[in-house]
Amino acid sequence: MYRKYFKRLVDICCALAAIIVFSWLYIIVGVLVRIKLGSPVIFKQERPGKDGKIFTLYKFRTMTNKKDENGNLLPDDVRLTRFGRMLRSTSLDELPEAFNILFGHMSVVGPRPLLVRYLPLYNVHQARRHEVRPGLTGLAQINGRNLISWEERFDLDVEYVENITFWGDVKIIFLTVWKAFVKEEGISAEGEATMDAFMGTKEEKIDV
Repeated sequence: MYRKYFKRLVDICCALAAIIVFSWLYIIVGVLVRIKLGSPVIFKQERPGKDGKIFTLYKFRTMTNKKDENGNLLPDDVRLTRFGRMLRSTSLDELPEAFNILFGHMSVVGPRPLLVRYLPLYNVHQARRHEVRPGLTGLAQINGRNLISWEERFDLDVEYVENITFWGDVKIIFLTVWKAFVKEEGISAEGEATMDAFMGTKEEKIDV
């Protein structure tokens, strides 16, 4: 009942409330990003949503545009500044995703939207993560975030798809806030600015 009829309504209410109540925070973070990291303030990237449909994801930028002598962008760990890490650790960089939720691209809770290039790498089990709208946070984010393996993340994503409940979503939201602002854990994988790229699992691949 919740999954079919009320989850979307809850998403709309939460997104509108966040945009209105935290409008001052959007302005402050936007100004700081412009001063410390430059322009554009908003990072845009195509991501796959429900059923693999592509949408444009909005986030506050967390990296500079520093390049080497050949004009190539420097590695992520060089371009990700202390300020950018703070934005990521507190998830403040994801504030603009409230508009993605409002527009129907995303949900408050669901599997995180990953890169488009990963679509053909998923096996049948992993591809089930696209049976629902991607989320601002999800089961994988409260169980290790970027510190667990890709396979573990996808297993948690599918577990969420199979067990969506209102109280389950409330628990995920509460634990997300706790881990982001109190424990600040799971921000990056060991030796990586964020997490290493997904290269596929040694199983049968599917085309999406």
